[in-house]
Amino acid sequence: MAGLGRQARYIGKALGKLPEGHSIPWYRVIRSNGQIAFPLGSERFETQAQSLREEGVEVIDGRVSMRRFGWRP
Repeated sequence: MAGLGRQARYIGKALGKLPEGHSIPWYRVIRSNGQIAFPLGSERFETQAQSLREEGVEVIDGRVSMRRFGWRP
């Protein structure tokens, strides 16, 4: 959806270089199939899933329904 076609690593690299304490909602970035990219049960997975849930997004088995919660320009 970012318009980069098979180049999602650019998004990950850009997010990885953000300074500590930034306010960019990185947790909203998920795989195109709705899956959270971090390993299930890892600290980063839990942080991302919790942040999404706090915004009212359902996370079920590590996935988000793109039909219900996906961004539509």
